[in-house]
Parts: sequence; C-alpha cells; structure tokens
Amino acid sequence: MSASADAITLKKRGLLRSTSLVSCMTFLSRIMGFARDMVFAQAFGAQAGMDAFIIAFKIPNFMRRLFAEGAFSQAFVPVLSEYQTNRAVDDVRLFLARVAGNLGFVLLGVVIVAELIAPGIIFVFAPGFGEDASRTVLATEMLRITLPYLMLISLTAMAGAVLNTYGYFGVPAITPILLNICLIVAALYVGPHFSVPIKALAWGVLIGGGVQLLVQIPFLMQHRFLMRPRIMFKDPGVLRVLKLMLPALFGVSIAQINLLIDTIFASFLQVGSVTWLFYTDRLVDFPLGVFGVAIATVILPHLSRKHVEADSEHFSKSIDWALRLLLLIGVPSAIGLVLFGMPLLASFFGHGEFKALDVLQTQKSLMTLGLGVPAFMIVKVLASGFYAQQDIKTPVKVGAYCMLANTILCAIFVWPLAHAGLTLASTLAGYANATALLTLLWKRGIYRPSSGWPKFLGQMLIANAVLVVYLLYSSGNIDVWMQQSMGGRFFDLLTHILVAFMLYMVCLGLTGVRFTQFRGHLLEK
Repeated sequence: MSASADAITLKKRGLLRSTSLVSCMTFLSRIMGFARDMVFAQAFGAQAGMDAFIIAFKIPNFMRRLFAEGAFSQAFVPVLSEYQTNRAVDDVRLFLARVAGNLGFVLLGVVIVAELIAPGIIFVFAPGFGEDASRTVLATEMLRITLPYLMLISLTAMAGAVLNTYGYFGVPAITPILLNICLIVAALYVGPHFSVPIKALAWGVLIGGGVQLLVQIPFLMQHRFLMRPRIMFKDPGVLRVLKLMLPALFGVSIAQINLLIDTIFASFLQVGSVTWLFYTDRLVDFPLGVFGVAIATVILPHLSRKHVEADSEHFSKSIDWALRLLLLIGVPSAIGLVLFGMPLLASFFGHGEFKALDVLQTQKSLMTLGLGVPAFMIVKVLASGFYAQQDIKTPVKVGAYCMLANTILCAIFVWPLAHAGLTLASTLAGYANATALLTLLWKRGIYRPSSGWPKFLGQMLIANAVLVVYLLYSSGNIDVWMQQSMGGRFFDLLTHILVAFMLYMVCLGLTGVRFTQFRGHLLEK
C-alpha cells in the first residue's frame, strides 16, 4: 500500500471544540464515577475494609500516573508530534510499535517485582496500617489482584495519547466509564458472593483495566495506529522519549510523592480518614477531570505542534486562552466546593453506611482542598507549556521545592487539623507551584499575557461575589439535608446548582463576557 493511501489522518478541530468534546465525554465518565462512589459509600461506608481497598487501588494508580499518564505521556506526546509533522508514515508506525513493545516489557517487569514485594509496598504506602493486622493483610491480598491493572491501564493510556495527538479525543475520554461499570457490578452483584465482599472490588479493578484496553483496539485499527509491538531500546525515537522521561519521571514522582505523603500521614489517623480523603478527592477530581485535565489534554499536542512550527505568537496565545478559560471555570468550582460541599456530600454519599459524621468529616477536607482547584488546573496547563518545548527539567525543579513545602506543611497542619490539614498543605503547595511556573514562563518570554486581563478579572470578581452570596444563603445545615429522601436531596441539590449556574452566567453576560471570545479561531490556524 502506498504511503498516500496508507496515511495516518490528522483530525483537525478547534481547541474549544476539542476541549468541549473531551469535557462532555469526561463528564459522562465522572457521573458514572459518582454513581460508583455512591454505591461504595452505601455498601461499605468509611470502615477498615474500605480503607484497605483504597490503598490497594491507589498503589497501581500511583504507578500508572508515574510511568504512563505522567512521565511517559509528557515525553511521548511531544516526540510523536514531531514525528507526525516531519516524518513519513512508516517511520511513525515503526516508532509506535517500538514504544509499545518497550513500554509493555518494562511494565510487565514492574508488575512481577511488585507482586513479590506486595507486603513491603503496603507498609511504605500505609505504615499506620501496621497497628491493624487485619487491614494490612486485606490490603496486601487486594493489591496482588489489582497490580496487573498497572500494565493494562498504562497501555490504554498510550493508546489514548496516540489518538489524542491525531485529534481523536472522544474514545480515550470515555473509556474510564467502563472501569466504573465494572466496579459497580462488582460491588452490587459479585461482592455478596464473596466471603469478604470488598475483595470483589479488587477483581473489578483488574477486569476494568482489561476492558478499557480492549475497547480502544478497534479504534486504533480503524485509524491504522495498531502495530505489532517490538522491543528495541536503541531506536532513536525511543531513546529520545527515554531521555525526556528521566527528568519527567522525577517531576511526576514529586506530585505522586505528595499524594503518598498524604496517605502515609492519614494511615496514622483514626479509621475512616483514608476514606474521607478518598471522597474529598472524588469531588475535587470532578472539575479537574471534566475541565482542567480536558483542556490540558487538548492543549499539549497543540502546543507541541506550535513549537515545532516555531510559532511563538500562537504558542503564547494558546496558553493565555487556556488560563482565562480555566479561571472562568475553576474559581466558581472552588467556591462551590468550599461553600456548598456539605450538600454535595450529603446528596451523593450520605446514605447507607456513610453516616452524617462521615459527611461532616469529609466536608472539612473538601473545604481546604477545594480552595486549590484553580491552582491545580492552572499547573496542568502551565506545565504543558514547558513539556511542549521538551523542557522537562524546569517543572521538575519547581515541583521539587513544592514537594518539600508540602511535606513541611503536612507535618505542621496534620496535628491541629487532622486529615483536613493534609489537604490544606496540598492547596498551598499547588498555589506555590502555579505561581512559580507562571513567573518562569513570563520571564523567559514564552508567555506574554494578552490585553484585557484587568477587565476580565473585574468581571470575574463581580460574578463570583454574587455566587458566594447565593451559596451562603442556600447551603443550609446537615440535619435538613440528611433527613430528606434521596430523591428530595437530589432535587434540591440540582435546583440550587442550576440557579447558581444561571446567576453566574447572567452576571458574566451583564459585565460583558462573551463566550465567543473563547472559540479560539486564531489558535486553530
């Protein structure tokens, strides 16, 4: 087959359209994720078994973010974008085959070693479990089941990165819904048949990882991305990815070590603390995943192409576009989580074994972590500005200082604030990270703010002030929310969210914000 007939097609669409697609797909996945967590809360509550499962699930996720969606994608996407722009189709396919082979080979070795030392891994991630032998044994047993998920989901992440780079964002964004379906089925229908029901969740994780990979294969074949994996570490493209991965691995490990530090501290706190932090993360992850990660996912390959084309003007405008859009979404999201967290928690999770005390305890950490949502979103985009230029070292250095700050702050805040102190430390470290990255991009001339920022910030201030007043008025108290039926809670919750959203949008419109300015026509050239 000729190269022209066999060409890999780049699907072109605007940044806002691509971001909207990813956001919609991710929104559906997150809704299913909330349904999953509601099932978890009702069936298992915030007990020792749930703490053990969260640790067993967090560890392969930790490694996945470290190797696949973290260091690997940050190194792989810019190199693939360069191949896509400057190389022949056959070169691109050979590169993909060798990267897939090497990644699979390395991950298989990691999984085998991790299976052998599983008890030691549990001790590292949750040393406080040592005081409770039953939690340690249960977490170790479930970890051995979930570890292969690392390899499956990492290959899924690579497949998604390939599709994203060529403009196919929908399938990678929606595949996580399959994991949620598997876990819901495991909790409701498989768990009752186990002597220890929560072990079914570990098998749900493993099966979900396999399903996510299998579902992407037909789309890889359709677009002619699927190649037989080959192991060859001396391939020039693979060597470049590995060279970029080394500093990126350290950089991503910093973010993951921050999470590890939180888990270590939480394992020494009262039973339920790990679970309270889990549900806090789930609510914060909603705006981060639907909007923050979606924008970062779309903008990294876009920035990488602008860097290859030496188009510094549109490179800077792309970052500016993303920052404004993130603030427009991130600030009201933070306000909602901080001021309306209790109704959210009571409606989604306050059922069955998840009691009012659990709602109040989770609310404490949600308030302190919710404050950091704008910073967490902005860091993802600003870091992409460096990664697209194949500069991994700068975000790594900044992250290292922030990791040290986070550790110190955790030690300071954990004793007076317990688990809420850990999330407060993460928030403060997040803002330090965002500030440092933004300053460096500006000083190096990579990013120059476009005109109109003072006016935009003033418009944001007015709209969010109105939002604060409404949410303070409508949040109520926990007794009122917990006494309602599930249907009543959701009706009131959705009503308040809809009214708050409309007030915010109307205020933005009255102050002159027009969403047509975010379509990014200039950025699509």
